[in-house]
Amino acid sequence: MSKSYGEGDAFPDFTMETPDGGSLTKADLGGRKAVIFFYPKDNTPGCTTEAKDFTELKPAFDAAGVRLIGVSKDSAKKHQNFIAKHDLRVELATDAAEGGLSDTLGVWGEKKNYGRTYMGMIRSTYLLDSGGRILRIWPKVRVKGHAEEVLEAVRSA
Repeated sequence: MSKSYGEGDAFPDFTMETPDGGSLTKADLGGRKAVIFFYPKDNTPGCTTEAKDFTELKPAFDAAGVRLIGVSKDSAKKHQNFIAKHDLRVELATDAAEGGLSDTLGVWGEKKNYGRTYMGMIRSTYLLDSGGRILRIWPKVRVKGHAEEVLEAVRSA
């Protein structure tokens, strides 16, 4: 049974593949604040908008000392294409492993669309403090205005 994670909890350890074939772990966050946003699929309208919105605001997140990481179950190769096609400057990571971070957090789950039920990524965002604790969670995110809302939370944290 998976633990439920909430604000104030330590973010779970993870290892995910990066588009360049490397890996990203919790330790790689290196004592910096981080925003980790989970999205369903590369090159779909909502996910493209979200990644582009975060890319546009990346200089402000950098100025606040916050690392931005987008996560989906897409392959490293698909992430490379997504980055190139849309000139993304946010880091992306692949969480394709069974029992990976999205499973641990419960953001990979049952979704319903047009009467169809299926498993998928539930668009969610986590703000972590420099010690790896969860400062804020945005469950079931609506894309419009989300990146700006997260930046405001970063600035007031």
